[in-house]
Amino acid sequence: MENEDKLHLHDECMFLADRGKVYRLSMERLEKELIEKALLHSNGNQLLAAKILGVNRNTLRAKIKKLGIDPNKWKI
Repeated sequence: MENEDKLHLHDECMFLADRGKVYRLSMERLEKELIEKALLHSNGNQLLAAKILGVNRNTLRAKIKKLGIDPNKWKI
């Protein structure tokens, strides 16, 4: 099965299982991926990651906590 088919199947399951929560869950998944990539590129430096993302450091720290991200994972 191609990646696009897998993604489509996953999305269909999400629509059925999480009715009424699809937007929030999708945004959280996207936010988590973006934050993790910014932390990767900044070697875990939250101030630099916040600048990359264009958000305030305190906002980033709050999102890290909310999404259960371990920022130390990317520190050198």
